[in-house]
Amino acid sequence: MISSSELKRRYITFFQKHGHRLVQSASLVPENDPSALFISAGMQPLVPFLLGEPHPSGVRLCSVQKCIRTIDIDDVGDKWHLSFFEMLGNWSLGDYFKKEAIEMSFEFLTKELGLPLERISVTCFAGDEDAPRDEESARTWERLGIAKGRIHFLGKKDNWWGPAGETGPCGPDTEMFYHVQDLQEKSTEDFSRLSSTGPFCEIWNDVLMQYNKTKDGGFEELAQKNIDTGMGVERVIAALNHFDNVYECDSLAPVLDKVLSLSKPGTERANRSARIITDHIRAAVMVMGEDRGLVPSNVEQGYVLRRFIRRSIRHARGLGIEGKFCSDVAKVVIDIMGESYPELKRNSRHIFDELEKEEDKFSAALSNGTKHLESVLIRLNESGRRELSAKDAFDLFQTFGFPLEMTEEICGEKGFKVDRAGFSALMREHQELSRAGAEHKFKGGLADHSEETTKLHTATHLLNEALRKIVDPSIRQMGSNITAERLRFDFNYDRKLTDEQIRKVEDWVNMVIKAEADVSFRTMSVDEAKKLGAQGVFEKRYESTVKVYTIARGSTIYSIEICGGPHVRNTRELHSFKITKQEAVAAGVRRIKAIVK
Repeated sequence: MISSSELKRRYITFFQKHGHRLVQSASLVPENDPSALFISAGMQPLVPFLLGEPHPSGVRLCSVQKCIRTIDIDDVGDKWHLSFFEMLGNWSLGDYFKKEAIEMSFEFLTKELGLPLERISVTCFAGDEDAPRDEESARTWERLGIAKGRIHFLGKKDNWWGPAGETGPCGPDTEMFYHVQDLQEKSTEDFSRLSSTGPFCEIWNDVLMQYNKTKDGGFEELAQKNIDTGMGVERVIAALNHFDNVYECDSLAPVLDKVLSLSKPGTERANRSARIITDHIRAAVMVMGEDRGLVPSNVEQGYVLRRFIRRSIRHARGLGIEGKFCSDVAKVVIDIMGESYPELKRNSRHIFDELEKEEDKFSAALSNGTKHLESVLIRLNESGRRELSAKDAFDLFQTFGFPLEMTEEICGEKGFKVDRAGFSALMREHQELSRAGAEHKFKGGLADHSEETTKLHTATHLLNEALRKIVDPSIRQMGSNITAERLRFDFNYDRKLTDEQIRKVEDWVNMVIKAEADVSFRTMSVDEAKKLGAQGVFEKRYESTVKVYTIARGSTIYSIEICGGPHVRNTRELHSFKITKQEAVAAGVRRIKAIVK
């Protein structure tokens, strides 16, 4: 059996031999990017460099990136879909393009991994009003030996990637599929049916990044054309080991085994609820394992985190798992993933504590929901009606987390039916709204290099330094988020800032603005940056070389910080700085929102 660690090692070694530099996995929570709740692809942290900003490690990069995707959450539990997964990626920043990218993908799959050619199919972009049919990619695949009958042209829904936010780099893609069974597709329609039902598994996607999507919805040619690829570790491991699903992989099978050991006897490995618990607890552990100290809540990342945990508990009850169980499953996840991601072990107590708290809260919600449902049924009985309305059933789902099946079970015991069709219609409407907002929160993002966001990036550096100078020298950044309207900065501090502290922080930042300090950067090693006293989130693993921005006036240095940019050239461009709000966001973590004007 080929392990996940072996696949990752072979991938990185292969691309390093082809001139790529390894870049470390970014945090699951985007930094300075308000367009997304989570990192969902390896390219997301690289958007500024895909738009032309020079990367300190050069023009050929590769990585193993941890990712969260919630847009497919309703498909989790089938053979292939996961909420959390590891993505292998390689990039060309204005260097090689289609031909070379496809050739390297082909070589890695067939020569390095030894996947049989006759079990690989590919898709290319069929073309539309925004971009032409991708004949070049198809010709390259055919020249390499892919039979013409296994090359399929599909539309934008299937063969177009991006942008990661509302705007930014994007383009057609060419995708590689592995035949779990030895099947021969006779047409594109035949392929579409087989790939959607399971026998064909998508394992790699080469994005041919030719365009930039603008704010008005148009597409313009990028001056710097890039390659962005993504290969799911779990899916490739399944293909290499002849599994027909990802849950048999070494990174998931022990977690599933633990869930099954807690379930009622006879629960099968292919049980959808057992797979959902396996996926969701792993995803929750990976999110809470970040050094940001995230907790379940009703907003943003916390809402998704709460959904992972509560959905797991609901499905566990159907498997006969009673009482608290999440930490038992989480321990297995940490044992498996902790070697690659040491932050999980570092934050294990936080993970266990929050899982247990959420289990307590949800148990109370289930109890209250049952009482509420029983009172509704009493009123229905008194009125002579024997069907629970779709709205009442959906309110139970939204307010108390009751799945339809649980509501139907309780109603059935008391002789009532449930408007299942009406509930399904309300659920579809809810899911469409969730999909629209789950991964794309605000306009802008890392692709937004507007004057407003550029100013706020620089202001964030000054705020960071001011807090250490005025409030506490041990303060460090816990996260940041920038839109064109405001900056948001999270930092470690256990109490509310006084009005005087707020005023002094504002005064210090405005003093540096008035000093008309120059903003410049140098590329150097992490050790050199530390020796200079540069600030950085050192819990995360930086690349071997980093960009260090200095804000200084002559020999007076106001700030030195590791950052990818963009920034103004001089602080006078900020005009003035104002803190608009402060609040607590987690235990020992506070948040400041501020503007420049």
